[in-house]
Amino acid sequence: MKANFNVQLYKNRKNVWLVSFSLCLISIIGMLICFKNPTIKAPLNLGLDYTGGTQITLERKCNDDCIILNTSEISNSIIALKNLDGKFSSNTSPNLSSSKIQLLDNSKLISIRLPFLSAGQSESVVAEVKRSFGPFINENTSVETIGPSLGKELLKSSLISLFFAFLGIALYINFRYDRRYSFLALLALFHDVLIVCGLFSWLGYFLNVEVDSLFAVSLLTIAGYSVNNTVVVFDRIREKSLIDNELSIKDQIDKAVGATLTRTLYTSLTTLLPLLCILIWGGSSLYWFALALVIGVLAGSWSSIALAPSL
Repeated sequence: MKANFNVQLYKNRKNVWLVSFSLCLISIIGMLICFKNPTIKAPLNLGLDYTGGTQITLERKCNDDCIILNTSEISNSIIALKNLDGKFSSNTSPNLSSSKIQLLDNSKLISIRLPFLSAGQSESVVAEVKRSFGPFINENTSVETIGPSLGKELLKSSLISLFFAFLGIALYINFRYDRRYSFLALLALFHDVLIVCGLFSWLGYFLNVEVDSLFAVSLLTIAGYSVNNTVVVFDRIREKSLIDNELSIKDQIDKAVGATLTRTLYTSLTTLLPLLCILIWGGSSLYWFALALVIGVLAGSWSSIALAPSL
């Protein structure tokens, strides 16, 4: 026998709206701050996939704990190449002073983000860092290069894919239910995506976390997950309005949410468990992707259970 919880959503609807409004406001403020930041100049800190450039990652050879490095020392050694290496002597050479350096895993990994470099220039930077801050594990050195035009094309493609995903969801719900349900489902979906983007705008501002094509994939996944949960709740609300039509609309909604609460919580929990495993043991390349999905699942569950029905 399924347990139906006695949910009083109508009575607490203003608290639900306050929580969601506060989270959305914090997210918007974070995106505005990033947009005004002279080094970011966008609502999110766009990564190499979208801006173009060269990303160099090196892993130091340390037995136990690595000696802590200073990012300014690495930056100065790279800037010095302008005068020491003939490959950077021309007027059209990239500005090495604009490099972004991150030390990861207790200074074991060095991540260097630079403007677009040629293959020879990338080799010079790698050789200089290895000479000054080695030893390194040569097999784990990676150099990724994306041209500026390709980066803009990837950003454009990601935005188009998000737009058509939202449009397809709106058309489906409009056909399946009516315009009111479609509008509320899209509003809940926008709420979920905004919260995830807001979190990453703050992470980008304080921790220099960049968003890439995997982040766009996570937003599309969150959109599908959120709408799936919302449709289940809306389906039960419509069912209650036909079966318990003698009840008021607020009682019908409370009963519908109570009937689907267990299902939604179980679905969210079974989705979160593998995501948390990826977050903890999946490595640095999947960490932010998994975090975006975890926050999206939590926001999507909240909007499906509380926000969309209360609206």
